[in-house]
Amino acid sequence: MGTCWLKSKKLHRYTKSTGILLIPVALYIVPLNWLYNQHSICLFKNIAGFDCYGCGMTRAILSAMHFHFVSAFHYNKLFVIILPFLLYIWTKTLIKYWPKKNIVNEQLTAINQH
Repeated sequence: MGTCWLKSKKLHRYTKSTGILLIPVALYIVPLNWLYNQHSICLFKNIAGFDCYGCGMTRAILSAMHFHFVSAFHYNKLFVIILPFLLYIWTKTLIKYWPKKNIVNEQLTAINQH
């Protein structure tokens, strides 16, 4: 697992899972009006003047998170593919780091104590 600044593995799992769980909450807090008025940082668009396939994806994902699917589709049609993929990765990562109880060891310990 590598070097960890937290000594307790259980505390490390709780910290990571809480951070992963809060990512959508932090993204949901971003005001859409502020995001819509920002200048594009896409290098291709700024140099060539044309949209690339990823242009508008951030706005599309955040619009979809706010249940504005029509505007999300307007910003980038590929959000229909990317959003479920991101949800899958987020869920898989959350499950990986979610603190697990070792039920088998707890049951064996309880049996051995009797």
